[in-house]
Amino acid sequence: MTQHFSFISGALDRAAHLRGSDDIRQDASARTLVLWRGKLLTSQDDRPVLSMLDHPALSDAREPGIFLGLTEDGPRFATDLALWVPLEDAATIGEFVDQSQQVHPAWPEARFAEIRGLMPNLSPLDGEMIATGRALIGWHGSHRFCANCATQSVVESAGWVRKCPQCGTQHFPRTDPVVIMAITRGNKILLGRGPSWPEGMYSLLAGFVEPGETIESAVRREVYEESRITVGPVRYVASQPWPFPMSLMFGCYGEATSEEITIDPLELADARWVSKTDVMQILDGTHEFISRPRNGAIAGALIEAWANDRLLDPAYWGN
Repeated sequence: MTQHFSFISGALDRAAHLRGSDDIRQDASARTLVLWRGKLLTSQDDRPVLSMLDHPALSDAREPGIFLGLTEDGPRFATDLALWVPLEDAATIGEFVDQSQQVHPAWPEARFAEIRGLMPNLSPLDGEMIATGRALIGWHGSHRFCANCATQSVVESAGWVRKCPQCGTQHFPRTDPVVIMAITRGNKILLGRGPSWPEGMYSLLAGFVEPGETIESAVRREVYEESRITVGPVRYVASQPWPFPMSLMFGCYGEATSEEITIDPLELADARWVSKTDVMQILDGTHEFISRPRNGAIAGALIEAWANDRLLDPAYWGN
Protein backbone atom coordinates (compact mmCIF):
# COMPACT_ATOMS: atom_id res chain seq x y z
CA MET A 1 0.00 0.00 0.00
CA THR A 2 1.27 3.47 -0.91
CA GLN A 3 1.61 5.70 2.14
CA HIS A 4 -0.35 8.81 1.18
CA PHE A 5 -0.21 10.17 4.74
CA SER A 6 1.42 9.43 8.08
CA PHE A 7 0.40 7.27 11.06
CA ILE A 8 -1.20 4.44 9.06
CA SER A 9 -1.48 1.30 11.19
CA GLY A 10 -0.70 -2.35 10.58
CA ALA A 11 3.11 -2.48 10.81
CA LEU A 12 3.19 -2.96 14.59
CA ASP A 13 2.23 -6.20 16.34
CA ARG A 14 0.25 -4.76 19.24
CA ALA A 15 0.44 -8.06 21.14
CA ALA A 16 -2.46 -7.26 23.46
CA HIS A 17 -2.08 -10.66 25.14
CA LEU A 18 1.21 -9.44 26.71
CA ARG A 19 -0.23 -6.34 28.36
CA GLY A 20 -1.25 -8.14 31.51
CA SER A 21 2.30 -9.11 32.50
CA ASP A 22 5.38 -7.05 33.35
CA ASP A 23 7.66 -9.81 32.05
CA ILE A 24 7.89 -8.07 28.69
CA ARG A 25 9.78 -5.24 30.38
CA GLN A 26 12.58 -7.64 31.25
CA ASP A 27 13.34 -8.41 27.62
CA ALA A 28 16.91 -7.28 26.89
CA SER A 29 15.81 -5.93 23.50
CA ALA A 30 13.03 -3.75 24.95
CA ARG A 31 13.33 -0.06 24.08
CA THR A 32 11.19 3.02 24.60
CA LEU A 33 10.33 6.15 22.70
CA VAL A 34 10.84 9.21 24.88
CA LEU A 35 8.29 12.03 24.85
CA TRP A 36 7.95 15.29 26.71
CA ARG A 37 4.93 17.59 26.52
CA GLY A 38 3.83 15.88 23.33
CA LYS A 39 7.20 16.24 21.60
CA LEU A 40 9.42 13.32 20.58
CA LEU A 41 13.08 12.75 21.34
CA THR A 42 14.76 12.52 17.93
CA SER A 43 18.24 12.29 16.48
CA GLN A 44 19.79 14.94 14.24
CA ASP A 45 18.47 13.06 11.19
CA ASP A 46 14.90 13.11 12.56
CA ARG A 47 14.85 9.47 13.64
CA PRO A 48 13.17 8.52 16.93
CA VAL A 49 15.66 7.91 19.71
CA LEU A 50 15.08 4.55 21.43
CA SER A 51 16.19 4.30 25.05
CA MET A 52 16.77 1.40 27.40
CA LEU A 53 13.94 1.05 29.90
CA ASP A 54 16.34 1.46 32.84
CA HIS A 55 17.93 4.68 31.57
CA PRO A 56 18.50 6.99 34.59
CA ALA A 57 16.83 9.94 32.83
CA LEU A 58 13.53 8.06 32.79
CA SER A 59 13.26 8.75 36.53
CA ASP A 60 11.54 11.97 35.39
CA ALA A 61 8.59 9.90 34.20
CA ARG A 62 5.52 10.05 36.42
CA GLU A 63 4.39 6.56 35.36
CA PRO A 64 5.99 3.48 33.74
CA GLY A 65 6.36 3.38 29.98
CA ILE A 66 3.39 2.20 27.95
CA PHE A 67 3.79 -1.06 26.06
CA LEU A 68 3.12 -0.33 22.39
CA GLY A 69 3.77 -3.74 20.90
CA LEU A 70 6.35 -6.01 19.31
CA THR A 71 8.68 -5.30 16.41
CA GLU A 72 11.28 -7.49 14.69
CA ASP A 73 13.85 -5.83 16.94
CA GLY A 74 12.00 -6.37 20.20
CA PRO A 75 9.29 -4.88 22.45
CA ARG A 76 8.62 -1.17 22.17
CA PHE A 77 7.32 1.28 24.76
CA ALA A 78 6.58 5.01 25.05
CA THR A 79 7.62 6.99 28.13
CA ASP A 80 6.60 10.52 29.05
CA LEU A 81 9.17 12.65 30.95
CA ALA A 82 6.38 14.59 32.60
CA LEU A 83 8.53 15.82 35.50
CA TRP A 84 11.48 17.14 33.47
CA VAL A 85 12.00 20.91 33.22
CA PRO A 86 14.22 22.05 30.31
CA LEU A 87 16.62 24.97 30.35
CA GLU A 88 15.50 26.08 26.89
CA ASP A 89 12.53 28.32 26.23
CA ALA A 90 9.30 26.32 25.93
CA ALA A 91 6.92 29.24 25.51
CA THR A 92 5.81 28.27 21.99
CA ILE A 93 4.76 24.73 22.91
CA GLY A 94 1.09 24.25 22.16
CA GLU A 95 1.00 26.96 19.51
CA PHE A 96 -0.10 26.06 15.98
CA VAL A 97 3.50 26.16 14.79
CA ASP A 98 6.14 25.23 17.37
CA GLN A 99 9.64 25.27 15.95
CA SER A 100 11.42 25.28 19.30
CA GLN A 101 13.60 22.34 20.27
CA GLN A 102 14.71 21.25 23.72
CA VAL A 103 17.86 19.27 24.54
CA HIS A 104 17.98 16.86 27.47
CA PRO A 105 21.41 16.58 29.14
CA ALA A 106 21.18 12.79 29.02
CA TRP A 107 20.93 12.89 25.21
CA PRO A 108 23.07 15.89 24.15
CA GLU A 109 23.10 14.87 20.48
CA ALA A 110 19.30 14.62 20.29
CA ARG A 111 16.42 17.03 20.76
CA PHE A 112 12.71 17.07 21.51
CA ALA A 113 10.89 18.06 18.31
CA GLU A 114 7.28 18.72 17.36
CA ILE A 115 5.91 15.54 15.75
CA ARG A 116 3.97 17.35 13.01
CA GLY A 117 7.27 18.43 11.48
CA LEU A 118 8.50 14.83 11.37
CA MET A 119 5.44 13.33 9.65
CA PRO A 120 6.60 13.27 6.01
CA ASN A 121 9.69 11.16 6.74
CA LEU A 122 8.33 8.63 9.23
CA SER A 123 8.35 4.96 8.28
CA PRO A 124 4.99 3.18 8.70
CA LEU A 125 6.28 1.41 11.83
CA ASP A 126 7.72 4.53 13.43
CA GLY A 127 4.60 6.49 12.56
CA GLU A 128 2.30 3.93 14.13
CA MET A 129 4.37 3.68 17.30
CA ILE A 130 4.63 7.46 17.66
CA ALA A 131 0.92 8.02 17.04
CA THR A 132 -0.05 5.30 19.50
CA GLY A 133 2.40 6.43 22.17
CA ARG A 134 1.56 10.12 21.93
CA ALA A 135 -2.19 9.49 21.99
CA LEU A 136 -1.98 7.17 25.00
CA ILE A 137 0.29 9.54 26.89
CA GLY A 138 -2.13 12.36 26.17
CA TRP A 139 -5.00 10.27 27.49
CA HIS A 140 -3.13 9.38 30.69
CA GLY A 141 -2.27 13.03 31.25
CA SER A 142 -5.91 14.10 31.15
CA HIS A 143 -7.43 11.07 32.90
CA ARG A 144 -5.36 10.64 36.04
CA PHE A 145 -8.39 10.77 38.32
CA CYS A 146 -11.43 8.50 38.41
CA ALA A 147 -14.45 10.08 36.73
CA ASN A 148 -16.70 8.09 39.08
CA CYS A 149 -15.32 9.08 42.50
CA ALA A 150 -12.40 11.47 41.79
CA THR A 151 -9.76 9.23 43.39
CA GLN A 152 -6.39 9.17 41.63
CA SER A 153 -6.33 6.08 39.43
CA VAL A 154 -3.44 3.71 38.80
CA VAL A 155 -2.01 2.31 35.58
CA GLU A 156 -2.73 -1.30 34.64
CA SER A 157 -2.34 -3.54 31.59
CA ALA A 158 0.98 -1.93 30.61
CA GLY A 159 -0.68 1.46 30.15
CA TRP A 160 -3.86 0.41 28.37
CA VAL A 161 -6.12 0.66 31.44
CA ARG A 162 -6.42 2.96 34.45
CA LYS A 163 -8.15 1.52 37.50
CA CYS A 164 -9.55 3.32 40.50
CA PRO A 165 -8.24 1.83 43.78
CA GLN A 166 -11.23 3.27 45.65
CA CYS A 167 -14.29 2.17 43.65
CA GLY A 168 -12.70 -0.32 41.26
CA THR A 169 -13.87 1.42 38.08
CA GLN A 170 -11.75 0.67 35.02
CA HIS A 171 -11.08 3.43 32.50
CA PHE A 172 -9.97 2.70 28.95
CA PRO A 173 -8.23 4.92 26.39
CA ARG A 174 -10.52 7.07 24.31
CA THR A 175 -10.32 8.06 20.66
CA ASP A 176 -12.26 11.10 19.46
CA PRO A 177 -13.89 10.60 16.02
CA VAL A 178 -13.41 13.53 13.64
CA VAL A 179 -14.75 13.98 10.11
CA ILE A 180 -12.65 15.77 7.50
CA MET A 181 -14.30 16.18 4.15
CA ALA A 182 -13.60 16.96 0.54
CA ILE A 183 -16.76 18.87 -0.40
CA THR A 184 -17.06 19.50 -4.11
CA ARG A 185 -19.41 21.26 -6.48
CA GLY A 186 -18.70 20.62 -10.14
CA ASN A 187 -15.03 21.31 -10.76
CA LYS A 188 -14.47 23.11 -7.45
CA ILE A 189 -13.56 22.02 -3.92
CA LEU A 190 -14.36 23.82 -0.66
CA LEU A 191 -11.36 25.02 1.35
CA GLY A 192 -11.28 27.04 4.56
CA ARG A 193 -8.83 28.48 7.06
CA GLY A 194 -9.05 28.72 10.83
CA PRO A 195 -8.75 32.09 12.60
CA SER A 196 -5.41 31.19 14.21
CA TRP A 197 -3.79 29.48 11.22
CA PRO A 198 -0.59 30.74 9.58
CA GLU A 199 -1.02 33.10 6.64
CA GLY A 200 -1.79 31.23 3.43
CA MET A 201 -2.81 27.97 5.08
CA TYR A 202 -6.11 26.53 3.84
CA SER A 203 -7.48 23.03 4.30
CA LEU A 204 -10.61 20.92 4.15
CA LEU A 205 -13.37 21.57 6.65
CA ALA A 206 -13.40 19.22 9.65
CA GLY A 207 -15.10 18.69 12.98
CA PHE A 208 -15.87 16.28 15.80
CA VAL A 209 -18.57 13.64 15.50
CA GLU A 210 -21.15 14.23 18.22
CA PRO A 211 -22.78 11.53 20.40
CA GLY A 212 -25.65 9.81 18.65
CA GLU A 213 -24.48 10.97 15.22
CA THR A 214 -23.38 9.06 12.13
CA ILE A 215 -20.29 10.01 10.16
CA GLU A 216 -22.46 11.13 7.24
CA SER A 217 -24.62 13.34 9.44
CA ALA A 218 -21.53 14.85 11.05
CA VAL A 219 -20.15 15.80 7.63
CA ARG A 220 -23.37 17.57 6.67
CA ARG A 221 -23.77 19.30 10.02
CA GLU A 222 -20.18 20.53 10.30
CA VAL A 223 -20.09 21.89 6.75
CA TYR A 224 -23.41 23.67 7.24
CA GLU A 225 -22.46 25.10 10.63
CA GLU A 226 -19.15 26.47 9.36
CA SER A 227 -20.09 27.62 5.85
CA ARG A 228 -23.88 27.30 5.40
CA ILE A 229 -23.20 24.97 2.48
CA THR A 230 -25.65 22.07 2.26
CA VAL A 231 -24.33 18.63 1.35
CA GLY A 232 -26.06 15.71 -0.33
CA PRO A 233 -24.51 12.25 -0.74
CA VAL A 234 -21.53 11.49 1.53
CA ARG A 235 -19.04 8.64 1.12
CA TYR A 236 -16.24 7.42 3.36
CA VAL A 237 -12.80 7.45 1.72
CA ALA A 238 -10.00 6.67 4.21
CA SER A 239 -8.99 7.29 7.84
CA GLN A 240 -5.95 8.55 9.72
CA PRO A 241 -5.09 8.30 13.42
CA TRP A 242 -4.33 11.87 14.51
CA PRO A 243 -2.58 11.96 17.90
CA PHE A 244 -3.08 15.69 18.58
CA PRO A 245 -4.16 14.71 21.09
CA MET A 246 -6.10 11.47 20.39
CA SER A 247 -8.40 11.56 17.37
CA LEU A 248 -9.29 9.36 14.43
CA MET A 249 -9.87 11.35 11.24
CA PHE A 250 -12.57 9.94 8.95
CA GLY A 251 -11.79 11.26 5.48
CA CYS A 252 -15.00 11.67 3.50
CA TYR A 253 -16.28 12.96 0.18
CA GLY A 254 -19.47 14.97 -0.14
CA GLU A 255 -21.32 16.66 -2.97
CA ALA A 256 -22.59 20.15 -2.19
CA THR A 257 -26.16 21.05 -3.09
CA SER A 258 -25.65 24.79 -2.60
CA GLU A 259 -22.88 27.24 -3.43
CA GLU A 260 -23.22 30.51 -1.51
CA ILE A 261 -20.83 30.61 1.48
CA THR A 262 -21.58 32.30 4.79
CA ILE A 263 -18.81 31.55 7.27
CA ASP A 264 -19.10 31.18 11.02
CA PRO A 265 -16.38 33.64 12.16
CA LEU A 266 -15.78 31.66 15.34
CA GLU A 267 -14.82 28.62 13.26
CA LEU A 268 -13.35 30.07 10.07
CA ALA A 269 -11.49 33.17 8.98
CA ASP A 270 -12.31 32.40 5.35
CA ALA A 271 -13.81 29.73 3.10
CA ARG A 272 -13.91 29.60 -0.67
CA TRP A 273 -14.50 27.39 -3.68
CA VAL A 274 -11.21 26.55 -5.39
CA SER A 275 -10.97 25.25 -8.96
CA LYS A 276 -8.98 22.18 -9.96
CA THR A 277 -6.54 24.44 -11.82
CA ASP A 278 -5.92 26.41 -8.64
CA VAL A 279 -5.51 23.20 -6.63
CA MET A 280 -2.80 22.02 -9.02
CA GLN A 281 -0.96 25.30 -8.40
CA ILE A 282 -1.43 24.88 -4.65
CA LEU A 283 0.06 21.39 -4.80
CA ASP A 284 2.98 22.71 -6.86
CA GLY A 285 3.57 25.48 -4.35
CA THR A 286 3.01 28.15 -7.00
CA HIS A 287 -0.39 29.51 -6.00
CA GLU A 288 -0.63 33.25 -5.43
CA PHE A 289 -1.79 33.15 -1.81
CA ILE A 290 -2.66 29.57 -0.74
CA SER A 291 0.18 27.45 0.64
CA ARG A 292 0.77 23.80 -0.13
CA PRO A 293 -1.00 21.43 2.33
CA ARG A 294 0.97 20.04 5.24
CA ASN A 295 2.85 16.88 4.24
CA GLY A 296 1.72 13.77 6.08
CA ALA A 297 -1.84 14.88 6.90
CA ILE A 298 -4.90 13.24 5.38
CA ALA A 299 -6.27 16.64 4.33
CA GLY A 300 -3.54 17.11 1.75
CA ALA A 301 -3.90 13.50 0.59
CA LEU A 302 -7.62 13.96 -0.03
CA ILE A 303 -7.08 17.23 -1.90
CA GLU A 304 -4.38 15.69 -4.08
CA ALA A 305 -6.47 12.59 -4.80
CA TRP A 306 -9.41 14.75 -5.87
CA ALA A 307 -7.19 16.84 -8.15
CA ASN A 308 -5.95 13.65 -9.83
CA ASP A 309 -9.42 12.05 -10.10
CA ARG A 310 -8.48 9.27 -7.64
CA LEU A 311 -10.55 10.30 -4.63
CA LEU A 312 -13.04 7.41 -4.86
CA ASP A 313 -10.58 4.84 -6.22
CA PRO A 314 -10.25 2.03 -3.60
CA ALA A 315 -7.00 0.86 -5.20
CA TYR A 316 -5.46 4.29 -4.62
CA TRP A 317 -6.10 4.10 -0.87
CA GLY A 318 -5.59 0.36 -0.45
CA ASN A 319 -9.00 -0.01 1.25
